[in-house]
Amino acid sequence: MNPASIIDDERLRSQIEFIVEIDKMKKILRRSLVTDGSKRENDAEHSWHLALMAILLKEYAEPGIDLLRVVGMVLVHDLVEIHAGDSFLYDPEAAKSKVERETKAAEKLFPILQADQCELIRGLWDEFEAASTSEAKYARALDRLQPILLNYTSGGQTWLENGVKLETAMEINLPIIARASARLADFTEDLLKNACKLGFLG
Repeated sequence: MNPASIIDDERLRSQIEFIVEIDKMKKILRRSLVTDGSKRENDAEHSWHLALMAILLKEYAEPGIDLLRVVGMVLVHDLVEIHAGDSFLYDPEAAKSKVERETKAAEKLFPILQADQCELIRGLWDEFEAASTSEAKYARALDRLQPILLNYTSGGQTWLENGVKLETAMEINLPIIARASARLADFTEDLLKNACKLGFLG
């Protein structure tokens, strides 16, 4: 049953349709396991975690950063995966089609909303993808740090299952994190090296 079907107001109907549609994020599974290793994380859990990280770690970001904009970006950055699916960071084949798949998904999903809100949400998604603002760089850094934390605390299961090497993890993640925060990049480097010592990374 679609609750939007009883609404006469076109604007409210589009908003409710979008809200119902994005609930599908809860069904998009990522490769990372939750910290106790009991299940795979879904996109909604990932986005919620990033939003809280954005608030908690703000002191390590560039001074004057617009925190509300960052929170908005991390909440919308994976919405397109409802239609495009999750692309595993360490899968070069998936990376080849990622931009095309996600752009098509954005063109399908965001226009459910009225023009002004479509522009707002699409704008946040585009900003995150372009990574040219301080806010987007911070948001993307958190997006790289969070799965590292999950992999570390769950014993590196995802890394081990996919044969991820220390050098690869550092090459893919550290430059993105360093663009936003030297402190978080240093921490991430230490964490990855320790993960290798513990046998979580090749």
